[in-house]
Amino acid sequence: MKVAEVMTRNVQSCTPETNLAAAAMQMWNGDCGVLPVVDNDDRVLGMITDRDICIAAATNHQDIAGIRVGEVTTGEVQSCTPETSLRDALRIFEQARVRRLPVVDEDKKLLGILSLSDIVVLAREGLDKKATDVSSADLAHTFKVICAPHPKAAAAGA
Repeated sequence: MKVAEVMTRNVQSCTPETNLAAAAMQMWNGDCGVLPVVDNDDRVLGMITDRDICIAAATNHQDIAGIRVGEVTTGEVQSCTPETSLRDALRIFEQARVRRLPVVDEDKKLLGILSLSDIVVLAREGLDKKATDVSSADLAHTFKVICAPHPKAAAAGA
């Protein structure tokens, strides 16, 4: 099964100039925990999560309306294409230690988003490995990798 069959289309996004308060409201209104950060041509530059906003609020000691998304996000973003297999997408989730991937075209333009939850819903609906090419064991392994303590946190004694 390909990402195109599972991904969410028409996702919310923001720009590096968007302030964190506006990004948080987009997440609230869209019932999501992440926004792809795009340039004026809709090319994905990064991702901002609700956790990123909380950490920025706690560490900057200022109104989040005065903090821009571009100040919080890094330029590193992992993505997939609509033609990526779900099995390959799981590997990307594991390597990047993320739960959501922007789905992009060959020019890195945003087409949608794939979340681990999208894949779990398929499994929950009773679709078997033949239909998805992903087993419950595959999903459990991916969650185990993603949820393991981050090497930086472990080194810091967290």
